[in-house]
Amino acid sequence: MIGFSHFDASKAAISHLLEQGYRRIGFLGARMDPRVQRRLDGYPAAMTEAGLFDQRLIVTTAVPTSVTVGGTLFADLLAKAPEIEAVFCVNDDLALGAMFECKRRHMSVPDQMAIIGFNDLEFVSSSVPPLSSVRTNRYEMGRNAGTMVIEALEGRRPAQPVVDLGFSVIARQSSTRKP
Repeated sequence: MIGFSHFDASKAAISHLLEQGYRRIGFLGARMDPRVQRRLDGYPAAMTEAGLFDQRLIVTTAVPTSVTVGGTLFADLLAKAPEIEAVFCVNDDLALGAMFECKRRHMSVPDQMAIIGFNDLEFVSSSVPPLSSVRTNRYEMGRNAGTMVIEALEGRRPAQPVVDLGFSVIARQSSTRKP
């Protein structure tokens, strides 16, 4: 198994938002596969530790993720909890959709709404404002997986059956409070 802890990565994203002073932090999730479910599990853990958990701030759907879905989920979250200050999205597509919905509503990012995504895809650093995201080592995961498959085909067992490549929270303008 090669990867990282989705639970810990989610908690780290929430911790970043908390460190910036945000308290009413929402959660947007789509597709809800096991990886996304572990990210969802990290959200209430982090919010409960901070004494801020509120079930109403979670909006999810089983439909596949897209930018459009991100905008729709964010609109649903605002309808349920208009007082939110920040949102953690389980991927960058949803985060971009949330940011577009903020633009449609004339909400300033990050002044009125902070946003952080997940995966640190190329477009997030090019968006306006640049989106914060959790960077995962996807290329390294693939390279390691390929090596393990070749070794398995040659009859060798991996020296390390579990490889944790970690993650990084990349704080950009979308979630960073101005001094």
